[in-house]
Amino acid sequence: MLTDLPNLLTLSRIAAIPLLVVLMALHVPAGDLAACVVFSVAAITDYFDGKLARSRRQLSDFGRMFDPIADKLLVGAALMMLVGSGRLGPWGLYPAIVIMLREILVSGLREYLAGIRVGLPVTRLAKWKTGFQMGAIGTLVAGDGSAPLLHVPWLPVGLIGAVMLWVAALLTLVTGWDYLNAGLRHAVRTDEQAPR
Repeated sequence: MLTDLPNLLTLSRIAAIPLLVVLMALHVPAGDLAACVVFSVAAITDYFDGKLARSRRQLSDFGRMFDPIADKLLVGAALMMLVGSGRLGPWGLYPAIVIMLREILVSGLREYLAGIRVGLPVTRLAKWKTGFQMGAIGTLVAGDGSAPLLHVPWLPVGLIGAVMLWVAALLTLVTGWDYLNAGLRHAVRTDEQAPR
């Protein structure tokens, strides 16, 4: 059902995106810190919606479809805002590109595999990737301007976020390669079984 708590959490991630974009567009430290909170809360719902759906036996096709879409929309919006406002710099742009391309690749693989009724399970490493990615983006959204508001003006928030984003990009490459290989194995098997 659409009104089940796991599905509502998934939809809340999508609903948080306009608020995140507006707060980031303000370009003020308080707005960045508020955007970080919005992004972080939205990111945490990704963990709880799946956990609640399994524990309450509320797994649904709606949730299976919209959960990865909500994640990709949230990550994509935050990365585009960071790039558009020049807050990633040239070295932060490259891991952002890797992350976005991997998201498109995995979406395409899932769509293809769904057509031949094969699931693409989420690996443990992919969950670590998601954790680093969400942590990195949240930190970058907060930015260096938020450090004085948190009474830690010496904390290099931007640098920490950039390092985390590179780690997430490396994990993204590994998990993307794993998913690509899994998809190719199924594609080759399907081609070999096709009548000639």
